[in-house]
Amino acid sequence: MELGKLGVWCFTDKLTPEELAELAQRTERLGYAALWYVEAVSYESIALGSFLLNQTEKLIVAPGIANIYARDATAAKQAQHSLAKFSGGRFLLGLGISHSFLVENVRGHNYGKPLATMRAYLDAMDKAVEVAPPVDEPPPTVLAALGPKMTELAAERTAGALPYNVTPEHTAWARGVMGPDKWLCVEQKILRVTDPSRAREVARQALAPYMGAPNYRNNWARLGFTEADLANGGSDRFLDGMVAWGDDSAIQQRIQQHFDAGASHVCIQPLHPERQPWPDLDALEAFAPSP
Repeated sequence: MELGKLGVWCFTDKLTPEELAELAQRTERLGYAALWYVEAVSYESIALGSFLLNQTEKLIVAPGIANIYARDATAAKQAQHSLAKFSGGRFLLGLGISHSFLVENVRGHNYGKPLATMRAYLDAMDKAVEVAPPVDEPPPTVLAALGPKMTELAAERTAGALPYNVTPEHTAWARGVMGPDKWLCVEQKILRVTDPSRAREVARQALAPYMGAPNYRNNWARLGFTEADLANGGSDRFLDGMVAWGDDSAIQQRIQQHFDAGASHVCIQPLHPERQPWPDLDALEAFAPSP
């Protein structure tokens, strides 16, 4: 798989099938390498991946991330090989441990120790290769990774890592942990709004679902954000660190900072300036890769 430099990340739960098809086709037409999508409480990850692959011809489709508690390791391996085979190698499996409230309250599972649980899952996927459909080349997997141990595991066992809600400083640190050869696919929220107050209102709304999650809070603390930064929806410093807002030049500068820090792939999440649940399609046009 040749993973280009720019991709798109989208929260897909509230999009209709028609909107999903339009998003995938537009992403492909504009020349982005990949479309990453969430698995939360709506569309099932593998079914959605199959739908998006069938709407496109060249686009890489990637769950970012598929929740390992949503299917056992054998099912994940079968799904990964099946979609890779059906699509001609366009399916990139992103795996993650999700969050305890989604695992326990929504799915009714016990939330295990993250690193040990992920390592055991990867071990079980390795053992399941014989029951999965045969493929010409092993399809790639990346892990949602923020802290040191999970980042090391991503480098040790998979094609790379997908850090979410991070800064270029985290990107530089992760590249140092992973070495020069692994994929480092970084999510970056962008917002084409130049008024600081309005931009931070949109950023605060976008980040609200993540503010209580321990894995994000722990990582933000490692990045130097304090409890005061995370209080009351986030300080200006925190919001500006998570969301690249402003004119196109300022946003492009943030994207480039990730590349300069060692990202191999940046997936932009274009927040809608009117706080709508769908991505800002104008932003997709503005930051499309050069032909």
